[in-house]
Amino acid sequence: MAGIYVHIPFCKSRCIYCGFFSTTSVEKCHIYVDAVVAELEARKGELKGETIETIYFGGGTPSQLPPDEVERLLSAVLYIYNVREGAEITLEANPDDVTPALLSAWRSMGINRLSMGVQTFHDQRLRFLNRRHTATQAIQAVRSAQQAGFNNLSIDLMFGFPDQTLDEWKRDVKTALSLGVQHLSAYSLMYEEGTRLNQLLEQGEITELDEELSVQMYDYLIQALTDAGYRHYELSNFALPGRESRHNSSYWHGIPYLGVGAGAHSFDGQQRSYHPDSLEVYLRGEPLVVEHLTEAERYDEFVFTGLRTAEGIRLDILEEKFGKTFKDYCLRNAQKQIDAGKLVLHDPILRLSHSGLFVSNDVMSDLMWV
Repeated sequence: MAGIYVHIPFCKSRCIYCGFFSTTSVEKCHIYVDAVVAELEARKGELKGETIETIYFGGGTPSQLPPDEVERLLSAVLYIYNVREGAEITLEANPDDVTPALLSAWRSMGINRLSMGVQTFHDQRLRFLNRRHTATQAIQAVRSAQQAGFNNLSIDLMFGFPDQTLDEWKRDVKTALSLGVQHLSAYSLMYEEGTRLNQLLEQGEITELDEELSVQMYDYLIQALTDAGYRHYELSNFALPGRESRHNSSYWHGIPYLGVGAGAHSFDGQQRSYHPDSLEVYLRGEPLVVEHLTEAERYDEFVFTGLRTAEGIRLDILEEKFGKTFKDYCLRNAQKQIDAGKLVLHDPILRLSHSGLFVSNDVMSDLMWV
């Protein structure tokens, strides 16, 4: 099994927190789709005939791409690759792009899952982030998608805004729950180098939220969603039973995937390859950058991605993949965190405890080889 990721880099405007590759050169979308279709054909041998279980259109803002161009891309994938019937096909959408006509077009071409970048239901916060939609538009977009027949919807939320209160965050979570979506992803606001948000921080125009309050927000999120029947299946992701993101889960479980388009990454189980974050470089057809991963790097990735999930890591599989030396190293370094109650060991499974969720990066770093 394998997945295909298609990067759509076009955005109408750029959010101040975004560290992903994107461009506002929307007029180049047709020649870009030409290039991606050509890449899909040229790289069809890389997945070695594996059945494609998931297709994901990410960005950027895929909902900015005209529906006939989305259909051209999806048709190319379905024609060139061995796509399983009933495969999960996701498209990321901005709420203000969503219209009945677009929803109908996406449904008719085979899109069966939407992921909407809501971020918050607080209009002032949305303006701060330079998002194009309002809270009302976000709510209406979800309802319109449901009315159009989409029964696998995900929304993204953010918390940890400067000066945000716990009560404000609770209102966001309660509003999200009232919409009845099947999946929710929630992320703490990150200050990534090179973003406008980080510039504001460095210039002293904003200050980061107190870490203790951010922890309280994450704790409330976990409690509220699990009480509502959602499974906390990955650090930042919650789903109703059976509605976990199959595509993103493949990343966390080391399943090969092909990434096409400018800035897209691929992984075949042994090495990574990627296109630079440049539309011009991609359209020139320059070769992929390839990273050959050492055994130690693959071990680190196995541990890091596995511990992000509710399942944790299986030590018997770790030994099978990397040998006894790596397994013993993992257990030896995990013991401190087990004793501290941050990791739980039910042989052969090692996973984060509830308290370990809040310090996951520190726990994982103790187990890293490189």
